[in-house]
Amino acid sequence: MHEMLLSDLGAILPELWFAVVGMTMLMLGVFLPIKNPARIIAWVAIAAFVVAGFLVHLQTGAGPAFGGLVMVDVFGDFMKTLVLIGAGFTLIMSLGFIRREGMERFEFPVLIVFATLGMFIMISANDLLSLYVGLEMQSLALYVCAAFQRDNLRSSEAGLKYFVLGAVASGMLLYGCSLVYGFTGTTSFTTMADVLGHGEEIGVGVIVGLVFIAAGLAFKVSAVPFHMWTPDVYEGAPTPVTAFFSVAPKVAAMALLMRVLMGPFGGLFDQWQQIVFLLAVASMFLGAVGAIGQHNIKRLMAYSSIGHVGFALVGLAAGTAEGINGVAIYLAIYVVMGLGTWGCILTMRRGGAMVEDIADLAGLSRSRPQLALCFAIFMFSMAGIPPLAGFFGKFYVFMAAINEGLYTLAVVGVLTSVIGAFYYIRIVKIMYFDEPVDGFDRPIGREVWPVIGLAAIATLLFFVYTGPLLDGSGAASLSLVPAAAESAQAALAQ
Repeated sequence: MHEMLLSDLGAILPELWFAVVGMTMLMLGVFLPIKNPARIIAWVAIAAFVVAGFLVHLQTGAGPAFGGLVMVDVFGDFMKTLVLIGAGFTLIMSLGFIRREGMERFEFPVLIVFATLGMFIMISANDLLSLYVGLEMQSLALYVCAAFQRDNLRSSEAGLKYFVLGAVASGMLLYGCSLVYGFTGTTSFTTMADVLGHGEEIGVGVIVGLVFIAAGLAFKVSAVPFHMWTPDVYEGAPTPVTAFFSVAPKVAAMALLMRVLMGPFGGLFDQWQQIVFLLAVASMFLGAVGAIGQHNIKRLMAYSSIGHVGFALVGLAAGTAEGINGVAIYLAIYVVMGLGTWGCILTMRRGGAMVEDIADLAGLSRSRPQLALCFAIFMFSMAGIPPLAGFFGKFYVFMAAINEGLYTLAVVGVLTSVIGAFYYIRIVKIMYFDEPVDGFDRPIGREVWPVIGLAAIATLLFFVYTGPLLDGSGAASLSLVPAAAESAQAALAQ
């Protein structure tokens, strides 16, 4: 019993670490004998992310823990690493912003840490109960983050919209979970996979429950038609919070969606493939078309993120190890591109105030050539122009779809990529060919430049050294798919 408890605790070391660090940061924020400990607390959080990265890769003994509530595997480790990269670098980029905008309160990094803890629980979830606990822990912290700039009406509005719509999505998810539990008699993913994969006729209640669960998770990844919160929340939330929303929670929610569909519902592949197919097509199309008329850079990036979710779902629709591998590669590249792009957006300041209009980028190549070059690299990469990283992300998910005969999905993906390229390249045109406006404030900030530079180099030179990412994503996909593959084979054998 004692050894089993130690083994279980060892399986959730990163989560325990974040829980302890988060509570310690709260105590430090209250009791440190200095006027404003926010910056110290923020660096404590950044150090905690680094330590958590080591703990993720030190976990021993893959498999279920705590009676099957959580699952430790290579897939989870890969996704947690992406979340740590997204959360850690976003927090670094935010340091200057929160100081200038009067948001320098110690609660901000604490909320980021607790949101990351929720994401870790989501990624490791192997039961409907742990799924919901992780999802709500992340969501509650993100609601507060969206409204953190209390003196800004748009920020308060963003937090309220996100909270109300998030509550609706949570209700849909819970209703789906209750239906699935009622018809299968279990909340465990492992048991559910056995029940739904042994070839017996599946009740319609399970299918309805699956639809509601998929809808709740689609809200979290902002897939169409559950995207309605994204443009308003992205525009209204403080820019570093928007940057955080667009990378880390997106990865965690996609990882959870893949684990749920490929694991317990692997035997219902024919049913949920139709759902994912429609989500992917609608998200790619709206992401491409909706951004064309946008003038606010944050709203444009909101529609861009919706489109990128659609591209990632193409790989999931394939339902194979190759498809999951493509999604993992796509998410890794998207995190890097997203961090760099939002770093550039954080530099858009004039006269001490943030500017968000795309027209404010006019002539940036003459006033800030290095910044314009980095921004152009990210825009071309998001458009999928070879040989930049974004091209390879789309290539892997499209090839997975083609190899499974999903030609329609691949064709729609290519067409929407062409449409989407218009608004990405329009930004490059504005920076390089429009008449200059007043330049941005100097200096940019010593915290933001390293992130932009590293992301630009990684995006530009991705094709030079792809080995580690491809090896990691391949191992992650193989650790997730076997259970679903066995369930499907068992069903076919009956």
